[in-house]
Parts: sequence; structure tokens; C-alpha cells
Amino acid sequence: MSAFALAASISPGPVNLVTLSTGAQFGLRPAMRYVTGATVGFTLLLVLLGLGLYELLEFWPFLTSALRMGGVAFILYMAWRLAVDDGALGNAKTGTAPTFFHGATMQWLNPKAWLASVAGMGAFAANSEPWRVWQFTGVYFVVCLGSMACWAYAGSFMRGYLDHPARVRLFNRVMAALLTGCAIYLLLS
Repeated sequence: MSAFALAASISPGPVNLVTLSTGAQFGLRPAMRYVTGATVGFTLLLVLLGLGLYELLEFWPFLTSALRMGGVAFILYMAWRLAVDDGALGNAKTGTAPTFFHGATMQWLNPKAWLASVAGMGAFAANSEPWRVWQFTGVYFVVCLGSMACWAYAGSFMRGYLDHPARVRLFNRVMAALLTGCAIYLLLS
């Protein structure tokens, strides 16, 4: 369970890219609010899928398509926010860091999170025994929080390099391009 959770949580994806960027722009503490929201949002998704939400989605497949399009739209929104950022760091920054709510929402609209949830529950709690669902969710919560905290720390570590607004703008635009690439991949897959 832990190895699966680690592989799925620490690998690059839209949420981890936003975490890295948030750490770089705003520091570790604001990034951890986003990380906590993303972890809570993901584990809520995981437990609900384990307790039966997946059957609902199979019954109404249009919900899956709606979630996918909403996810792409939200990823593009986050990419846009990065692309238009002015590059100012710290307290003088006019923008705001992504919040707990952004993190939780991003996970619910993140196709990688849905795939990891379905695959993980299928592998470790396929018989839908509630104690197995809760066990896997508990393991995943700890691993996900730690994995995303690593991305936030890496971003905050990069703050020393990003001491000039032009470097921050370049970094943000690279992150925005990567997020846009994720969205395009999701549309084509």
C-alpha cells in the first residue's frame, strides 16, 4: 500500500507542479496550506470511491466526462494564473497563494487523482470491506502529505535562485507550460 501510494503521490502531475510553484513563490508555510487541502481532498475522494462512488460514476458516465472537462478547465486556470504572474516574491507580492480550497478542488478535478484512487482501491480494497478502505486511506493520507511536502520544500528551496522577478516570471511560465501540456494530454487521451 505504501509503495503504491508513494509512486502515485510523488510522481509529477498538475497538483505537484502547482505545489512546487507555490513553494517557490510564496514559501513553505503557504505551500503547506495548499498541500494540506490537496491531501484532504484526495483522501476524501479515495474513501468515497472505496465506499461506492465508483458505481455511481459507472451508472452515469456523463459525470466522468464532466469531471474530466472540469479538471482540464481548472488546470488551465491554474496555468493562466502562473503565466500572468508579475514575478514579485514574498510579502510585496500582489497575488495570493493557492489555498486549502484550491488544493482540495484541484484533486477532485485531477484525472491523475481519479486514476490513482480507482487503481489503488481496486488493488487494495476490491472487496469493499470498510476497514480495508479506511486502512488504505490512512496510509495514503500520510504518504501523500509527505510526498507533496517534498515538492513544496523543493519549491521553497528554489526561492534563493528566484531572487529576481524576471527569473520568477520565467519559472512561472515554464510551470504554466507544463500544466498546459498536462491539460492537452488529458484532452487527447
